[in-house]
Amino acid sequence: MKILVTGGCGFIGSNFIRHILKKYKNYKIVNFDNLTYAGNPENLKDIEHDVRYAFVKGDICDQAAVEEAMVGCNIVINFAAESHVDRSIERPENFVQTNFYGAYILLEEAKKKGVEKFMQISTDEVYGSIVKGSFTEESPLAPNSPYSASKAAADLLARSYYKTYGFPVLITRSSNNFGPYQYPEKVMPLFITKAFENKRLPLYGDGGNVRDWLFVIDNCEGIDLVLHKGKFGEAYNIGDETEISNLELTKLLLDILGKPHSLIEFVKDRLGHDRRYSLDCRKIKKLGWLPKCDFKTALLSTVEWYGANKEWWIKLK
Repeated sequence: MKILVTGGCGFIGSNFIRHILKKYKNYKIVNFDNLTYAGNPENLKDIEHDVRYAFVKGDICDQAAVEEAMVGCNIVINFAAESHVDRSIERPENFVQTNFYGAYILLEEAKKKGVEKFMQISTDEVYGSIVKGSFTEESPLAPNSPYSASKAAADLLARSYYKTYGFPVLITRSSNNFGPYQYPEKVMPLFITKAFENKRLPLYGDGGNVRDWLFVIDNCEGIDLVLHKGKFGEAYNIGDETEISNLELTKLLLDILGKPHSLIEFVKDRLGHDRRYSLDCRKIKKLGWLPKCDFKTALLSTVEWYGANKEWWIKLK
């Protein structure tokens, strides 16, 4: 089995590649990544000499490069994305180009080559915000940022390829991921690294925005399961169902690090900031998936990883 993984030098993609190569000895991976600011080859330095692994630098919006990279691949998994909401507010065109048009290029080339499976990696943010209850896969898509809108558009395009052409598409939508190798602009590594440096932690609004946090390894296992057992044309939510406000999370991180809560600095809220995300994950649980990592244990291990790998993140800030 040969898999084309796009965006494999990013946070979730790199963890997924490592997971697959560890679990499946007869699988090969082609990592196709444009190495933009959040794509870091050092994320996979430990497997760069594995004979089952190959890296190809390229842009998913470049049809010729995609066509060449996809030769001989049975499966395409699209992790490649512009993913930071703040950046999407400032430069939405980059998100439309990469997240939507790039997905189109990948879908077209995969269809032409007759690949066996195409997996679109998405986000819970496509559903928008919810006051009570949880989103199921049947909930309407109501994205509230240019980032989530571009991801929702790609999901719908992927779905249309299944409905129109019978193309074997799968979609996963995960909640907020955390863990090792996450670029330090996202709230978890940003706050951990700032706390290590005794700098102020900028918390949006009143800190009451609620997120469901999912350890990246659990997400990788969920994606793996959907890849092998999911039903074509379907989407699958992946979440830990552990909800916590941003303020509670920040205090917990500071407590783990033994830092004072006075490092918290409340700042002007983000435009269009979703108040609460919550996923109903019964569908993927029916396939046999359950999160294995206790939230607080995984949080502690994540803090310890950033503490032990300061040379990795200091040069990125």
